[in-house]
Amino acid sequence: MKIRFVLMAFLVAGAMSLGLVANASNGGSKDASKDTPAAASAAGADQSTDNQTAAQKENMHLEGERRFRSNCARCHAAPPKFAPRMMATILRHMRVRAAITDQDMHLILRYMTE
Repeated sequence: MKIRFVLMAFLVAGAMSLGLVANASNGGSKDASKDTPAAASAAGADQSTDNQTAAQKENMHLEGERRFRSNCARCHAAPPKFAPRMMATILRHMRVRAAITDQDMHLILRYMTE
């Protein structure tokens, strides 16, 4: 019993010393790669991409609103929010009746469901 305890203590101490050696060779930081300039520029690129995506979504929303006003608002007031599937069905029916293009339909659908 005493031998098992000594053996386990020895194994735990060895594992801890290996962990300390690995940490020391890594510069003392688990996230050393995050501290590099390349990682900082990658984070800036991610933020730039997020800003572009947000701007693109806003532009599509505004374009959808403009298409709704030019194609639908002549006859209809803006309806209350419907489920996206229901709104898609309504737009498909109105696309045939009002000669709405496929691109206009997708933009209006995005505008009406967001």
